[in-house]
Amino acid sequence: MPKRAPKVKDKWREKIWISVLAPKSFGSIEVAEIPVTKVDYALGRTVESTLFDLLKQDPQHYNIKLYFRIDKVEGNRAYTTFKGHEYSREFMKSLVRRGSSMVNFIGDYVTRDGYKVRVYVSAFTQGRVNSSKKSSIRKAADSVLKQKASGLTYDQFIQEVVLGKLGADIFAEAKKVTAIRQLNIRKTKLIRMPEEKKEVMTAMPSS
Repeated sequence: MPKRAPKVKDKWREKIWISVLAPKSFGSIEVAEIPVTKVDYALGRTVESTLFDLLKQDPQHYNIKLYFRIDKVEGNRAYTTFKGHEYSREFMKSLVRRGSSMVNFIGDYVTRDGYKVRVYVSAFTQGRVNSSKKSSIRKAADSVLKQKASGLTYDQFIQEVVLGKLGADIFAEAKKVTAIRQLNIRKTKLIRMPEEKKEVMTAMPSS
């Protein structure tokens, strides 16, 4: 009699589905469900969402991408740290106009609780501006960001960035230099966590 072919394992059925939750500062809302073969394999993974997916308010929020890194898994729930955000390239391109200047600024800031964040700011002026005014706009952005970061926790700082409050504060200072048409904190990136958080992460099992 011919030999029976060995049974092929259905790897998809063997996977465990994990609910990925946003940090408490974003209401611990579920941002995704992901399949893993082992729970530990979820650690360190980055999950992408949009601000609209979380708030379900303004359709413009589809343009704001949010990134969450899984740092802890308990049962079928994964808990995350906010890793960064960015506006879509299409949205940023739509802001460019002839006869105006785009001023970009990048700076690193440490929050009150020791998180280091890289912040990217883009300002669009009403008309062309010279290098001196561009420099003044960058200084205004740097001044506001330093003041805010030193007085806010990471969660508070990120909330003000994503919800537009911090961008509005920078806009208010920048428009003292020249007429500003639009200003956005177009991107943030978590560079470093406090030492005590690093130690907790190091102690966790990894894939």
